[in-house]
Amino acid sequence: MPSDSATVTSSVHSGTDTGGPGGRRHLGLALVVIAAAQLMLILDATITNIALPAIQTELDVSDANLAWIVNSYALAFGGLLLLGGRAGDLYGRRRVFQAGIAVFTLASLLGGLAPDEGLLILARVLQGVGAALAAPSALALITTTFPAGRERNKAMGVYAAMAGIGATVGLLLGGVLTDTLDWRWVFFVNIPIGVAVLAGTRLLVEAERHPGRLDVPGAVTGTGGLISLVYGITRGGEHGWTNGLTLASFALAVVLLVVFVLGQRRAAHPMMPLRLFKDRTRSGSYTTMLFIGAGMMAFFYFLTLYMQLILGYSAVRTGFAYLPFSLGMGIAAGLSSKLVTHVAPRVVAGPGLLVAGAGMVWFAALTPDSSFTAHLMPAMFVTALGLGMSFVPMTLGAIHAVEHHETGSASALLNTAQQIGGALGLAVLSTISTTAANDQLPEAATTLYRGLATQDHTLITKAGEALTHGYTVAFAAASVMFLAALVITGTALNAKKQQHVEGAAPVHMG
Repeated sequence: MPSDSATVTSSVHSGTDTGGPGGRRHLGLALVVIAAAQLMLILDATITNIALPAIQTELDVSDANLAWIVNSYALAFGGLLLLGGRAGDLYGRRRVFQAGIAVFTLASLLGGLAPDEGLLILARVLQGVGAALAAPSALALITTTFPAGRERNKAMGVYAAMAGIGATVGLLLGGVLTDTLDWRWVFFVNIPIGVAVLAGTRLLVEAERHPGRLDVPGAVTGTGGLISLVYGITRGGEHGWTNGLTLASFALAVVLLVVFVLGQRRAAHPMMPLRLFKDRTRSGSYTTMLFIGAGMMAFFYFLTLYMQLILGYSAVRTGFAYLPFSLGMGIAAGLSSKLVTHVAPRVVAGPGLLVAGAGMVWFAALTPDSSFTAHLMPAMFVTALGLGMSFVPMTLGAIHAVEHHETGSASALLNTAQQIGGALGLAVLSTISTTAANDQLPEAATTLYRGLATQDHTLITKAGEALTHGYTVAFAAASVMFLAALVITGTALNAKKQQHVEGAAPVHMG
């Protein structure tokens, strides 16, 4: 039997042979596999949102536990990404990718069949575990399957587009499946996709397994610290920042993360090599993505509330209303993947973040009777264009000049930054929005629901105005986050155009 290294060498040569139609068709199908997996993993962060009322009614879920149907996925996904990235480096990216997709698919089946809230939340945790294993390996597999240069940049563009479009597709599918079939189909829909992705993984080029071992102490302290941090942020947004359990979670997070960092400095085989942060471009990409994730997650959350509670959109109509965002994101991601071969990444990302910030300022001017065609649609398209221009440079920056055997850990850090940023941004901006709304009308959200139940139009109008004010303040704060990301991009990202650094994440050739 040939060794792993020999097998990999042969596979890499055949996998990156694009000289003929067969080679290009091979790469095209491989790109479909990775894109489908990325789309499935990302959309699951939002696909359940619109189905929550139906889930609550059928399973008799309490208001407190309803939030965990969403939060449990984010906690497991964000908290285990570093472990998933390191596992891919040690045990083989394709192997770990396959394991992650298998876990995710089986967890989706469990979620769809769940008879009560306990099993449903467990299924969401397992989905997060599967996503954490698969997501970093998906990006790393691009570097082993696609040759450096135009082909890899194109693949990076599609991958980045899926990261942005996935959330929108989740909202759209969640509404359609819930209204036309049943809420359980928001989980069942993953099963055929997962099976197809598993069947297609044979097209992906495996890199050799690198020597070393899994850093168990690092996994426990790092993952535990991140979970505690995200839980503290989530609970703080729901129950207040001075809540006892919130403060205890933050204290535990600080202790665990300090122990984690100190342990990584001494570990022979660290889960997160601290030298990854020595490169300015990589560190800048991670920090920028933290702010992008914060603003983007809040954007979806508040705009969805605005359309459903203020404008009265149905679940399906809300999902379809996000199509301009998907269009803008797809166009911008494709354009930016070409631009990075001609200009430096920060020249692409900088203007994009400025445009995204302008889009948030546009949303900050919403009123309770704003028009979709005159206000929401163009503002959504502009925001998507800006974000789409920034995703590709950040994705490339995450693996800039990184050692090949650490691309899994490096890409996991980018995903972690986006997930942690999203949780932090949503918690902080929710507090800002609620405070602003309640300053105009105490208990504005409760008042709106009371007005809708009693058909008191005066009450509905007053509450709608107060809530809209809160949402617009949150959009303005999100614009500040995008502008902060712009400053970091301009000062930290110093990589040249990609045709000069295309060997930064080299394909192992034997």
